[in-house]
Order: sequence, then structure tokens, then C-alpha cells
Amino acid sequence: MTAPESQTATLDLIRRYYAAFNAGDAEEMLALLTGDVRHDINEGETQTGVEAFRAFLGRMDAHYRERAEDLVVMVTPDGGRGAAEFVIHGEYLETDAGLPEARGQTYVLPVGAFFEVRGGRIGRVTNYYNLADWSRQVSGG
Repeated sequence: MTAPESQTATLDLIRRYYAAFNAGDAEEMLALLTGDVRHDINEGETQTGVEAFRAFLGRMDAHYRERAEDLVVMVTPDGGRGAAEFVIHGEYLETDAGLPEARGQTYVLPVGAFFEVRGGRIGRVTNYYNLADWSRQVSGG
């Protein structure tokens, strides 16, 4: 695969990942990951593997309804790494342990995500957002 094709394939891969996210299609998201995917959770732990990612998605679905909008994807020329910047539009459905009480609050939050790609699949996902900003929004402060 030539470099421009690799870059194009990675752009497409990351866009498909967010299309699946917006569609609530966890199985499609999981199909785009390597078996040993590394997931760096914002202000949390690093988890490894598709089953850990599946459990994370299940927990997120129970507590939040989110949609990524204004997506911009950037990829290195060799297609090995990428980044996405977007805005999450969400609704806090059920109280998540250690966080403010959920009452159906909505929030809008800028997010940055970073990816490593191996063999045409996502091998690492690292997400960053401002948790204090999210907490202010859902707490009404």
C-alpha cells in the first residue's frame, strides 16, 4: 500500500469509527479495533483488549447518550497515526459512580482523540476532554 493510500485508508477508518459511534453501533466500532486495542480513558485507566472496550461501551451506553459533531480527522502521511477533534453533544441518563447525579442534563463538550493504526485496524484510542467543564455543565454551575 502506498503512503497516500494508507493515509486515505486511515482517514476512512477513523471516520467509520465515529459513524458507528453516532449510530450507536458498538459491534461495528469493535470490528474496527485490533484484538489487543489499548484504550486510554480520559482521566482514568488504560484498558487493553476488545472485551474491555466492549464493557466500557456498555457502561457508557447505560449512563450517556452522545453524538460526535463537527468532526475533523487528521492522519500522518504513512497512515500509522491519526487524531480527531470534535464536539460531543450529550445527555446524562443515569448517575455514573463518583460523578454528579444524573437528571437528563445535556452537555456540549470539545474532545480530542488520538489513534494508532496497525494492519488496517485501530490499535490505540486515547481521548481527552475537560472533565471539570462537563461537571459544571451537568451540575448547573
